[in-house]
Amino acid sequence: MADATVLIIACGALAMEIVELQRLNGWSHIKIQCLPAELHNRPEKIPVAVRQAIKTCRDDYEYVFVAYADCGTGGALDKVLEEFDVARLPGAHCYEFYVGTDEFEAMSCGEPASFYLTDFLARHFERLVKEGLGLDRHPELLSTYFGNYKRLVYLSQSKSPQLEAAARQHADYLGLEFEHRHTGLNRVGRNIGDHIVQWQS
Repeated sequence: MADATVLIIACGALAMEIVELQRLNGWSHIKIQCLPAELHNRPEKIPVAVRQAIKTCRDDYEYVFVAYADCGTGGALDKVLEEFDVARLPGAHCYEFYVGTDEFEAMSCGEPASFYLTDFLARHFERLVKEGLGLDRHPELLSTYFGNYKRLVYLSQSKSPQLEAAARQHADYLGLEFEHRHTGLNRVGRNIGDHIVQWQS
């Protein structure tokens, strides 16, 4: 048995946030294993990667939790988790579990043509959006990808003036209105904590 009794298998795009939750909550009994952040752009590969991580590590821990939402897998991730009776974060994507389902639905209905950034995406916009979509090589594709969007919503987990300024610049680059909503990490922390408490009881 490992020193830690709980394993969190996390999306690499959440690595900094999950580690910060571990520090804030004193989760000394929890080990965090982050899968490659690039999977954020390749959702079809997430279920296979999560299955392999669970199979490799499940015998070393008393409890395993997956810090992913569905993340574009179309239910395929849930089928993997059902095989092992493992829980995950709620919602269709990280935007939803950061703000909560009701608030996200209200935001989406208020302006369906919204593009969302988290701290991770604001920090890695050049690599994941510009380079990932080929806009650095073919800027003429900008209107093809983003012509139907109207606003960029920055959902921040940290209170960073630098990241907020970067997100504003990204909105300007995309030609979108800018909106900022601070989500913090409380919802994610409570959800993970509640699952661990339920397991312990």
